[in-house]
Amino acid sequence: MDGLFLVNKPPRLTSHDVVQKVRKILRIQKVGHFGTLDPMATGLMIVAVGKATRFFPYYSKLDKVYQGQIRLGFATNTYDADGTPSTVECTNYPSEEALLKNMADFVGNIKQTPPLFSAKKFKGKPLYTLARKNQEVKLTPITIHIYYFRLVSYDAPFIDFQAACSSGTYIRSLAHDLGQSLECGAHLSQLERIAIGGFNIQSSATLETLEKSAQENKIEKLLIPLESVLPEFPKVILNDEGVILVKNGNMVFSEHIHTDSPVSFNLPYSQTEPVKICRLFNRDGKLLALGKIQPEKNGLHPYLVIDSEKPEV
Repeated sequence: MDGLFLVNKPPRLTSHDVVQKVRKILRIQKVGHFGTLDPMATGLMIVAVGKATRFFPYYSKLDKVYQGQIRLGFATNTYDADGTPSTVECTNYPSEEALLKNMADFVGNIKQTPPLFSAKKFKGKPLYTLARKNQEVKLTPITIHIYYFRLVSYDAPFIDFQAACSSGTYIRSLAHDLGQSLECGAHLSQLERIAIGGFNIQSSATLETLEKSAQENKIEKLLIPLESVLPEFPKVILNDEGVILVKNGNMVFSEHIHTDSPVSFNLPYSQTEPVKICRLFNRDGKLLALGKIQPEKNGLHPYLVIDSEKPEV
């Protein structure tokens, strides 16, 4: 089995727990996820099985949308409700006007430091292993992008919000930094991921639904097959000779493109044109590889060969 599942993660499970449960349900070892959710958080995860795990570089960098709740009044060492208070409690809560003004300051490109209690690596070690030993770590902030940070409702000390952000954003850090800017402390109390790129939580399935579908031999209905992944890349259909070349990692040229291909293979491209990626298929509709157009060679090079006709071990 090769493809993607959209899974609605329940609270208290780690992302690794979800992967383990999917392995057990499907009886497949080659399973991975394309973006971690903290144990406290719920919501959308993209889980890949079989050869689809090779598409991690493309799906792990997609933008995300979250909804959740921030609790004003004190910060915690983990920046969320699972941690212990790290500041004294403050009941001098801001007005809604002041809150909106401060939230607006976090929209756009901002510098953000990840929480010390996180899986982000520092010198090859997860930060949480160092934090548990109370080891001091000086982290370099990274640039992330917040598309919007919207107030849904405010009933002090609780802020209900929605946020859309680039990959690599820590909503826990966003909550913590908002508390610092408001000078009253804050931490993330609830979080749900509701979208990843073009995927939405409404299209996801619970682990219970996955298990039931597997037991009833209906799991294929929940699978996004390899042939449907990365639809933003043009589809190129190869003739029989082109299929053989691609399976062996060799370049293909205009004469190897089938006449029914929905994409016109107009080579050569300008040397100044950006790299173009195509999905390469055989005439039966099977995804074989991803390929990059190389104008200097007047051809297309298959750099990620899938060969979905070969059974997954």
